Amino acid sequence: MNVRDRFWAAMRRQPCDRLPLVEWAPWWKDATIARWYGEGLPRELSDDVSLRAYFGLDDWRQCWLRAISPDAPEPESHGAPIISNKADYDRFQRYLWPDPQPWLEELQQWADLHARGDCVVWITLEGFFWLPRRLLGIENHMYAFYDQPDLMKEINARLTEYHLQCLQSVSQILRPDFMTFAEDMSYNLGPMLSRDTFDEFVAPYYRQLIPEIKALGMVPIIDSDGQVEPMIDWLVDSGIEGVLPLERQAGVDVAAIRQKSADFKMIGAYDKMVMNKGEAAMRAEFERLLPTMASGGFIPSCDHQTPPGVSLEQYRTYISLLEEYATRAVADW
Repeated sequence: MNVRDRFWAAMRRQPCDRLPLVEWAPWWKDATIARWYGEGLPRELSDDVSLRAYFGLDDWRQCWLRAISPDAPEPESHGAPIISNKADYDRFQRYLWPDPQPWLEELQQWADLHARGDCVVWITLEGFFWLPRRLLGIENHMYAFYDQPDLMKEINARLTEYHLQCLQSVSQILRPDFMTFAEDMSYNLGPMLSRDTFDEFVAPYYRQLIPEIKALGMVPIIDSDGQVEPMIDWLVDSGIEGVLPLERQAGVDVAAIRQKSADFKMIGAYDKMVMNKGEAAMRAEFERLLPTMASGGFIPSCDHQTPPGVSLEQYRTYISLLEEYATRAVADW
């Protein structure tokens, strides 16, 4: 089977040789990979494609279509505001909705590989919680739901138009296998907004975009860190079909999600904090996930970037176990 065959078989619970072997998030180049160079990883392996091949992982490639130009002013610190009000937003327009051509050129380079089934391609669009937060800053964004609702809706209406334009351009090159909305709407104890706020400020824009996304053959998935379980019904009602990364440290339980939502798609969930504790601990984590892996619609992966506390030898053990359990999971399909 090729890489795309495995992805779609996993999503549809169809017969396959194994589940995909993936690191959905890139490694920390300045920490994890830097450590591994000192432990024997060949230094000529510096890009994600060559690293995936070296470790025997499936080739998944992400294209992020960003809504803010790379030359836009940066906030003074992480989470600080770039704009404060409608006047600022109007002045900032020249940095918004950039020409996606540089990213489309990247997709074009992958088109033949994708057509042959040798790589899974996914795109990321900035979400309707994500972009207003980036613009207004973390604290001011939360106030803006109450103090500047019209501005929030104006931003997201224009973001919807931009995404529709980008999707049209993408479709002229290839049809990605899935997509993610970058959102991060949850923290370790649950969502950062209420269901009513979600339904007013986020869901309407999903509902405009998702029919177009599905028409292009993509699985629509939310990328949200933290404890996402309380949001699953909200997402399903909006047309979202899956979620990643399912962080175990936030208490996410994929078995509980599967019991509640038989068809919901999931990627991630492997507790990265056990990866430096030895083979027995790593195997126990796979045993926890195995029933859900076997249920279909779930692709296990490190629940975020592999941390620098994991040695190269430990990571090789993890990859070996991942392949073992990815094969065991589909034995009865």
